[in-house]
Amino acid sequence: MKIWMDGELVAKENAKISVYDHGLLYGDGVFEGIRIYNGRIFQCSAHMDRLFNSAEKTRLEIPYSRGELVDAMKLCIKENGLTEGGYIRLVVTRGVGSLGLHPFHCPRPGVFIIADQIQLYPPELYETGMAVIIAKRRRISPSMLDPSVKSLNYLNNIMAKVEAIDVGLLEAVMLNASGNVSECTGDNLFMVKGGRLLTPPTSAGMLVGVTRNVTMMLARRAGIEVIEKDITPAELKEAEEVFVTGTAAEIMAVTKVDEKVIGDGKAGAVTTRLLRAFREFIETDEAYE
Repeated sequence: MKIWMDGELVAKENAKISVYDHGLLYGDGVFEGIRIYNGRIFQCSAHMDRLFNSAEKTRLEIPYSRGELVDAMKLCIKENGLTEGGYIRLVVTRGVGSLGLHPFHCPRPGVFIIADQIQLYPPELYETGMAVIIAKRRRISPSMLDPSVKSLNYLNNIMAKVEAIDVGLLEAVMLNASGNVSECTGDNLFMVKGGRLLTPPTSAGMLVGVTRNVTMMLARRAGIEVIEKDITPAELKEAEEVFVTGTAAEIMAVTKVDEKVIGDGKAGAVTTRLLRAFREFIETDEAYE
């Protein structure tokens, strides 16, 4: 396994960062998680757009161009022999600095790229769907931290994830300060009601996922009405179908929320249709623009 570290490919065991890196000390940095299908980078432009947008909003100057980073990712894919099921983690840290918070005392950001395999959920869950809980931990308000920034600080999500793990589950729904559905700890959320596809708006305080956008596009192409609106926990539990989307998760049916069974407790028709459309989409050149 080779890791790309600031322009060099190094063995996994030699891929190290300084204990003075602000990415480690303060979670000061941004990242992207990107899928590899058939040896190609899925939705490459969308991921690069989000990475550079996150960096700009945090006043972090990435020391490489988009083209250089794309070339580095392709090199990692090739060197590690990845094709189907591969996953890229592209990370930009604030870099090495002092023990104080001052971000501009870090003279140069650090960049590294991991290309490896990933399996977020057991394969059988794609047949049976999964149960989730509604976490007590609320999402950080957008007025506190812009949710469009995919930062290295995921502690808010991790604490909600712990709630799910404590009851033997793998995912939890997080509400915002208003008590409406925001997102899951690592995935975006959709529900189906009356044949329409509903999902929380960006104002709900969630990260706008690349797979979320693809799913909405595929739904509209299939003639399914897509509505972004605030969703209450009660509305979620009364949905005909619920599913989550994410780079690692792809599209996963949710069959139970807390103690409420969703629909007939199986992946619904719309969820199944969209998963099939997603699988077909990743076989097209459009998926890699």
